Amino acid sequence: MHIKTVALSLGFILAAGVLHAASPQMGTWKLNESKSKLTPHTTKNTTVVYSSGIMTMGKVKVTTDGTGPNGKPVHIEWMGNFDGKDYPVTGDPTSDTRAYTAVNERTLQMSVKKNGKAVANGRVVVSADGKSRTVTLNGTTPKGKKFKNTAVYDKQ
Repeated sequence: MHIKTVALSLGFILAAGVLHAASPQMGTWKLNESKSKLTPHTTKNTTVVYSSGIMTMGKVKVTTDGTGPNGKPVHIEWMGNFDGKDYPVTGDPTSDTRAYTAVNERTLQMSVKKNGKAVANGRVVVSADGKSRTVTLNGTTPKGKKFKNTAVYDKQ
């Protein structure tokens, strides 16, 4: 009985990984600065990688590298599901949880929080041809200034 339960659990994890792998969000994305409009002194993610599979236990892992509001390098990681629930973020000086909700195959809603308080919300949209994605993010900096960023990424 125990072996059947383990086998069934692994089957669900593999199926979830296959479903995530088919998502247009998956892959490596590089910031196209010439097409982006970023507020100074906000985090600038230059590379974003969405991955899933056995190593992530059926969850999606989002890894970003770039510069923080202070201009220093940041490496940010988030792992969870696109189910609207808060999951921890590591490496981000401006947030400690994020929640992604799948709106449709190409669109995600995003909520960013620090100490349980919403600091930003946004939308991630992959183009119809799958070659680019646009992230719009509205929020408040740690210094209390409002910002609106539009970051355009090219698929690698």
